[in-house]
Order: sequence, then C-alpha cells, then structure tokens
Amino acid sequence: MSTAHPQSDLKPESVRHSLLEDALGLLTGTFVVSIGLFLLESVGAVTGGTAGLALLVSYAVDVPFGWLFALVNLPFFALAIWKKGWDFTIRTGLSIALVSVFSTLQSAMFGTIDIPTVFGVIAGNVLAGVGLLIVFRHRSSIGGFNIVALLAQERLGWRAGYVQMALDTAVVLLALTVVEPFVVLVSAVGAALLNLLLALNHRPGRYMGY
Repeated sequence: MSTAHPQSDLKPESVRHSLLEDALGLLTGTFVVSIGLFLLESVGAVTGGTAGLALLVSYAVDVPFGWLFALVNLPFFALAIWKKGWDFTIRTGLSIALVSVFSTLQSAMFGTIDIPTVFGVIAGNVLAGVGLLIVFRHRSSIGGFNIVALLAQERLGWRAGYVQMALDTAVVLLALTVVEPFVVLVSAVGAALLNLLLALNHRPGRYMGY
C-alpha cells in the first residue's frame, strides 16, 4: 500500500492561488509590513532595502514615509518589467501602494507612541519579515531590493534572505549619517533578524507561492 501523501503528485499549476486568495494575501501581507515599519519609525530606527532608505529620508526631510516609500521604488519598476514581467510588476506596484497607504493609516490611527527602542526594532522587523513572506508567496514584492533578491534566488539559486541581507547592510551603514550609533547597531541586528526569517522560510525548491 502506498504511503505517499495524497497531494504529493500535484503539479504547481494545479494548486495555484485563486485571484481572491492573491488579493487577500497581498492585503494581509502589506498590512503586516506597514505595522512593522510603523514600529521602526516610532523608535527612529531603520531597516534595509527601499523601506530603510525611505525611513532615512523621512528623518531628514518633512515628507511622510508613505510618499517617500513609493518614490524610492520607482527606479526598480523597469527592472521588474524587464526580468519579471507585467504580472509580477503590477502585483508589486499594488503592494507598494498598499504599504504606502497602510503606513499613512497607521500614523493616523496611533499617532506618536512611546515604546522601548529594542522592542520596537525587534517587533518591527519580525512583523515586516512575516508580511514579506506572505507577499512573496503571492508572486509579489514590496519593490526595490526585494526584486533583486527574488531574481537572484530564481536565476542563481541564492537564498533571497541572504541576498537581501547583503544589500541591507549597506543601507543600515548609511544610517550612521542620520541616526545615533546605538540605534544603528540595534537596527543592524533587527535587519539581520528580518533576513534570517526570509532565508529560513523562503528557500529555492520549497513553496514559492503559486
């Protein structure tokens, strides 16, 4: 008698997410990401990727994070169209827009909150990482370095989390020009935690989000 799992022979095409599942997945993932970014912003911390760049700029200029996040991702759209196609690019554009809107909503709902820096950094990066996993598994990203990391994983077999970690290190180091050293140090640990979550849970050959 066979002991194989009843669904073990299913091909990826037979278990694709439905349009409704994708829509709910992107809404959920981007909402969770936005909460994580709000916590990071509340303690004046940074993270990697275009989200980290947007946070850095928001500390230096009086422009809402949501607007900056959308703007810094614009250059990466050409790369997404060229290498990933219109389906992925449209999904990513929607995800970026949702994170921008939800981030504005978080600020409006919570205002200014006072939480310990270490907790804000750890909780913010964990939530952002979980949200990114959801977004990735619905064939999308939140732009920027996510696109580069996913391309490296799909084309070269490199883990997306490790690629993202290397790119994020450069962004966190730039924070030294704007943020005090202790916060930068904690932010670096938080960014490493986020990317470790991605590396452990988003490997080549495993569930890629169909």
